[in-house]
Amino acid sequence: MDNPTAGYFEIEHTADWALTVFAPDLVGLLEQAARGMYNLSCTVLQPISHEVRTFSIEGYDSEHLLVKFLSELLFIGEEEGLGFDGYELLLTGLTLEGRLTGAPIESQQKEIKAVTYHDLQIRSTTRGLEATVVFDV
Repeated sequence: MDNPTAGYFEIEHTADWALTVFAPDLVGLLEQAARGMYNLSCTVLQPISHEVRTFSIEGYDSEHLLVKFLSELLFIGEEEGLGFDGYELLLTGLTLEGRLTGAPIESQQKEIKAVTYHDLQIRSTTRGLEATVVFDV
């Protein structure tokens, strides 16, 4: 197996779901967390022309920014039925601006209720940044 510079994988957690994400930088970590969250919930997007959403959010630290970003994606999924597979993210300080491309959600096998702060810490590692994100289901 190659040594990827970014990715995600599910880890065992007693009551909820957990995902470890890694990437060279915070922008990459946010994108991998989003991709991993959709993968964890088995989200399938409709194969139609993509819709675009722009956003701007601020965090008081990197962990807060991560939770706010994933929570925003969950909110859009619940309210508008949209999921995303395209990410153009720009980070200035602790302000994240982005352009997301996606489509209506065709199916989702597992529901994620919320992104938690449980043991959330973004760590520097030899491959960049890494975090374990726990989801309330």
